[in-house]
Amino acid sequence: MDSSDDAAVYQIDSNKALVQTVDIITPVVDDPYMYGQIAAANSLSDIFAMGAEVATAMNIVGFDGCNHPKTVLQEILEGGQSKIRECGGVVVGGHTIETPEMLYGLSVSGFVHPNRIYRNDTPKIGDLLILTKPLGMGILTTAIKADMLEAKSVQNIAYILSQLNHEASKIMKEFDVSACTDVTGFGLMGHSAEMASARVSIAFDFASIPYLKEATEMADMGIIPAGTYNNLSYLKQKVKYTKELDDDIILYDAQTSGGLLMAVAPKDAPKLLKNLKNAGYEYSSIIAEVCKREDRSLIV
Repeated sequence: MDSSDDAAVYQIDSNKALVQTVDIITPVVDDPYMYGQIAAANSLSDIFAMGAEVATAMNIVGFDGCNHPKTVLQEILEGGQSKIRECGGVVVGGHTIETPEMLYGLSVSGFVHPNRIYRNDTPKIGDLLILTKPLGMGILTTAIKADMLEAKSVQNIAYILSQLNHEASKIMKEFDVSACTDVTGFGLMGHSAEMASARVSIAFDFASIPYLKEATEMADMGIIPAGTYNNLSYLKQKVKYTKELDDDIILYDAQTSGGLLMAVAPKDAPKLLKNLKNAGYEYSSIIAEVCKREDRSLIV
């Protein structure tokens, strides 16, 4: 709990530990099947960030049955099930209640070897940080809800959001990765601050951080979710700016189903990056370096 790690781990024996997590989100796209896929990918991600494999998942649903037919619920659950199956998991039930606002997510259980758990706050000085998905999803899903994006952009955003971090998690196990987390509601700066903890600092190359250009366009118009403003307010005292940036709001953007943030030894970083791109994580980029502790946790 002290490190705000991504999931709970309960050791069963010397060879097996149980990994558990739970998450729900409100709709971020209009299509119910795609919403189910995105919500499931978001819930499953914490398991992958710990280096574990998914075993079972239970649906958690708040459904507005007064304004939507049950076929909508069926599509949401089918979308979620498709992502659970994609990573080798099994749906074993769940619970549904009536709510005025739609909610969907999963309670997920997985397994990992106790000696192969990836923590979020154990990076080594000199490690490089690789991010596997672009930033800006909080801003862009807010823009989708306001019907301010073209259909082609919405399609691309939905694909990124629904992409599982499963393959990325499997790939990183082949390399000298010292820490891993997924970038979600606290934004890149929030999850990076957890990674730095009080032991090290992280120096970013802003030009290398991947984000969708539509996100900065929407942000310039004031289309910014409350969670992003909250992140900025809470984290700004942890960040040292070395130059003036026009689009730094993207660093604090509250993500849904974001990418994995991996701390990898410099000698392994190029090959890991290449393998991630070959596996379909086209936005993957080396974005930062872990350095000795300075007066601030994060340096941009």
